[in-house]
Amino acid sequence: MATIIIAIGLIAVVALIIRSMVKRKKSGKGSCGCDCGSCAMGCHEIPSKPSSKE
Repeated sequence: MATIIIAIGLIAVVALIIRSMVKRKKSGKGSCGCDCGSCAMGCHEIPSKPSSKE
């Protein structure tokens, strides 16, 4: 019985987290937030490929 209660609680927590993430995404507040100072991904910089000399 305790296992079922814990499982229901965990499912509820995960559902709330997902709901919060979806709401933030819809409101335009993604994980980065378009603030390069706090962006963990380096503002999505794509490294340039080194030119190959033939």
